[in-house]
Amino acid sequence: MHSAKDAPILADKHHRAPSAFTPENLLREARRQKGLAASAVPAVCVLDPDGDMVRHLRSVGRAHRDPAWACYHTDLHRLTEADLELGLIGCAVGAPFAVLIAEQLFASGCRLLISMTSAGRIAELRPPPYFILIDKALRDEGTSYHYAPPAEFSKAADGLLEAMAGAFEELRIPVECGPTWTTDAPFRETPEAIAAMKAKGLLAVEMEAAALYAFSTARRQPVLCFAHVTNQMALVEGDFEKGEANGTVDALAVIVAAARAGLAHLR
Repeated sequence: MHSAKDAPILADKHHRAPSAFTPENLLREARRQKGLAASAVPAVCVLDPDGDMVRHLRSVGRAHRDPAWACYHTDLHRLTEADLELGLIGCAVGAPFAVLIAEQLFASGCRLLISMTSAGRIAELRPPPYFILIDKALRDEGTSYHYAPPAEFSKAADGLLEAMAGAFEELRIPVECGPTWTTDAPFRETPEAIAAMKAKGLLAVEMEAAALYAFSTARRQPVLCFAHVTNQMALVEGDFEKGEANGTVDALAVIVAAARAGLAHLR
């Protein structure tokens, strides 16, 4: 049993109580200060923590900044891929930032949020890069405890996860499905911690999924998290290679396939 003395972050959370501070009110004030009218974001929005997709798509003229996005901390870029409009937000790295933005996106008309984060390999499935559809994430971060009582894992919604069956069969790059480790401290991935996570059967380490899935469950909003396994934590030279266009080509293919299957499930 955990106690507030053991971990103050577990105390006084009142998970079922509404928040005094809401994304709707934050966006209202941001629009007032910036002189913006209310505007809906695309139905499918994507978090790109590394920012590589946003940078590449902007550089080739395919993604354009949305001037109506009122968020204080980020820019939202719109693009169309395979006749599907997407809203992309780059560099929302780490659990608190990812959920801060997720709250505002769903308050602005998002119907499905996809996170495509870079991740370090734990299980030796194959040489990077490849993708993992995260079914659950170990809660080794702080944000999830504000949304859900203590538990080892946050999990994807069962129905949404089941809707992904067969969605990636035609893609040229593998998409695995399995659990990951969400950490707040990437430079404290000690050999002992990595061994413990490997023993739990975790496939990779990333920084957002546990919090996003806790948010998803608490707010009843559809979120899918992918790990783009790109590295072996720089233990080898030549690490962190993502593939064509810094991984954008393959990542977009995964995102579009997931979005189509997810939207069909949500109808």
